[in-house]
Amino acid sequence: MSRPDRRQSLSVIIIAQDEADRIGTCLASVKPVADEIIVLDSGSTDDTVRIAGQFTDQVYQTDWPGYGPQKQRALDKARCDWVLSIDADEALTPELEDEIRTLLQTEPPEIAYRLPWAVTVFGKRLDHGRSARAPLRLFRREGARFSDAQVHEKVILPPGKVGKLTGRLLHYTHRDFGHYLNKSAKYAWLGARKRYDAGKKGQGLTGAVLRAFWVFIQVYVIRRGFMDGRVGFLVAVLYSQGAFNKYAGLWTLRRQERLDKRIEK
Repeated sequence: MSRPDRRQSLSVIIIAQDEADRIGTCLASVKPVADEIIVLDSGSTDDTVRIAGQFTDQVYQTDWPGYGPQKQRALDKARCDWVLSIDADEALTPELEDEIRTLLQTEPPEIAYRLPWAVTVFGKRLDHGRSARAPLRLFRREGARFSDAQVHEKVILPPGKVGKLTGRLLHYTHRDFGHYLNKSAKYAWLGARKRYDAGKKGQGLTGAVLRAFWVFIQVYVIRRGFMDGRVGFLVAVLYSQGAFNKYAGLWTLRRQERLDKRIEK
């Protein structure tokens, strides 16, 4: 399936819902390097499916089982040597596109690569803070799978070396402040439920405050978010608030569990 000018083939997998304003940019950025593009849509009410169909004939409409299971569905459809898992609100820079193209012309010893983020939020591209992360998105298909987590899924790999590319993965994470609030609340509650179902205690409200403080220190100080100006400060505060909400949500679930047990007695 690989192109004549390279040794390795590449499947691009994307899961989406109501991403008509962003998925076109994503697909246009991966089209030059992809041997196949697989899009799984979970009930979009906008033009997401139509736009995706302009780039690939592998567009599938499904229910929503959670992030991990949905990405696994997409991975199960992939047939190439390598897989690039990219979100609809992300896009390859030309530099990253060239790196991936060059990589596919060789037989690299690595089984996966991390791609450095360049987060754009509230009209500003961040070079530090939230951008000081490199999620694992490019990996050999054989032996790889996604965790079944409802949120914050991970790629589970066989033993092997993981590398890191230098080109940036653009991440347009929030459309506006209202979108951030809705997305943060959703992720916080899913995270709380995930920890509750796993039997995590969370250390109560004190633990929630400490987690929030630590996230702020990580984003603003350790990852140098302060160098991104006022937006960098705002992002650090918002992500610390999200951490607090997640662990406060876990506390409410544990508290309700204790109350229910008292009633049963």
